[in-house]
Amino acid sequence: MAKAVAESPARPKVGELVEGKVIAIDKASLFVDLPPFGTGLIFGREFIVARDIIRKVHIGDSVAAKVVLAENEDGYVELSLKEAKQALIWGEVEEIVKEKRPLDLAVMEANKGGLILNWQGIQGFLPASQLASEHYPRVSDGSKERILEELKKLVGTRLVVTIIGATEDDGRLIFSEKAVGSRDKGAALEALTVGETVEGEVTGAVDFGVFVRVAEGLEGLVHISEMDWALVDDPRKRFKPGDRVKVKVIDVKDGKVSLSIKALKPNPWVEAGGKYKKGDIVKGVVIKYNKHGALASIEEGVAGLVHISEFDGEPDLRAKLELGRPYDFRITLFDAKEQRMTLSTKLEEVKKKEEAVVAKAE
Repeated sequence: MAKAVAESPARPKVGELVEGKVIAIDKASLFVDLPPFGTGLIFGREFIVARDIIRKVHIGDSVAAKVVLAENEDGYVELSLKEAKQALIWGEVEEIVKEKRPLDLAVMEANKGGLILNWQGIQGFLPASQLASEHYPRVSDGSKERILEELKKLVGTRLVVTIIGATEDDGRLIFSEKAVGSRDKGAALEALTVGETVEGEVTGAVDFGVFVRVAEGLEGLVHISEMDWALVDDPRKRFKPGDRVKVKVIDVKDGKVSLSIKALKPNPWVEAGGKYKKGDIVKGVVIKYNKHGALASIEEGVAGLVHISEFDGEPDLRAKLELGRPYDFRITLFDAKEQRMTLSTKLEEVKKKEEAVVAKAE
């Protein structure tokens, strides 16, 4: 007898998962065959909280349950279906996190920080910072209201995400759309070479430039200064999402890609270097004001600064040099290599000063 007891399998411990076939269901109890341990019982509070699950269960079905009492006074193993389901779900969560397994989920809600998604009845949060580039709310002024407006556009859509964080105690999941494509991004980065020309698709335009997808899971930025040799006021007027563009890769650093469109166009300063010199009088069109004065273009892509010191303050400058109007200027500095030019409206005064310097040198 002692030998038989010693060789008999130990009864399942509290917290363990067991599996068996349903042998009976009544109004307040469910019985599960658990050979060789005997019979498992789900009743009372555990039956009530698992009603939604029990409605779908039939006699003969196999079910997984969690042990809440190894043996009660009647000899049954008391079980919990609800806790078993949660345990199985959280076990799967661990696998998803480890494998970065993709999940196709619908966006339920949006708030100023991100999106709310639901997986297996568990609500989770997708921070805006974890959105893929094509879904990221590109709001240049950082306005939370505008960010929320952009995020709300994603409600009802489906996103491919993975779980990057989970806390079973409070039942929270943290999702990431960005992490799904991280492996693809690494491979795409390795395949990219500085100096090469690639074709891509514009995914977004902001005040400081445009974003271009150059490979699956990888995009780069064309800064406003790299869009054209001529002045660009608003990138949104030049490009729209979906536009196809050719770009040159000018830098790949820390996972970020810098691109240029103007690098694929002839540099107008090269030709201008053989046409202009200091002292020349040229016709220029005022194209922009800044804190230093006014910019005037003498030809496409070649512009110089008229310094504010020539005027009695900004109002005087704006009154005397109107945007879009042509004026005569004298070139006071011209360096085609450095792409620098300064201009003056005081044609005769500058000429006399230059002649005086020459005469003194002689």
